[in-house]
Amino acid sequence: MTRLVIVDDDPMVRTGLRLILGGEPDLDLVGEAGDGRQAMGVIRDLRPDVVLMDIRMPHQDGLTTTELLLAQPDPPRILVLTTFDADDMVLRALRLGADGFLLKDTPPPKMIEAVRTVAKGEPVLSPSIARQVIAAATTGGEPPQAPRELAKLTEREREVAIEVARGKSNAEIAGHLHMSVATVKANITRIFAKLGSDSRVQVAMKVRDAGLL
Repeated sequence: MTRLVIVDDDPMVRTGLRLILGGEPDLDLVGEAGDGRQAMGVIRDLRPDVVLMDIRMPHQDGLTTTELLLAQPDPPRILVLTTFDADDMVLRALRLGADGFLLKDTPPPKMIEAVRTVAKGEPVLSPSIARQVIAAATTGGEPPQAPRELAKLTEREREVAIEVARGKSNAEIAGHLHMSVATVKANITRIFAKLGSDSRVQVAMKVRDAGLL
């Protein structure tokens, strides 16, 4: 059973998320909060596995709340919610270590799938949003170190890194490259270590900077 907390300042959004997620037998919606300050206490008391975190909220925004939560021991997985798919605050949240983000109008089946994916420890980054996030982060031109960093990868690791940059999940990468999911995970672990990255977004930006997309 995956324990969930919803953090959003809009009561209608929280109601909608309750209706989408509350009926799933493996998801337990244990609490809600209307802003970041309230969320800190709710999450401390209820210790959820996954937090659905709005970005723009009064009193304390989702970015600050994400940073504070991820600085604590054994933090929950953070799935950022946003209305806009080109929000610079989303990129900042992912750099802080958030596990992924969804548009608030994501179809219910996809949202349920995303929560389950994040709960398993796999990040969620839809291809359409990934492209915009990467583009926003690379408008300054191609850093000369990116090709050198990607040269550290083996040919197979480079193939996996490119698929990560295209926003594919581990299962999709496994199917496309004819690998097991476990082998994909092992490759991604090595990629993170060689590139000095701690998120799929950072890997994707380096792939884009190196001109491999």
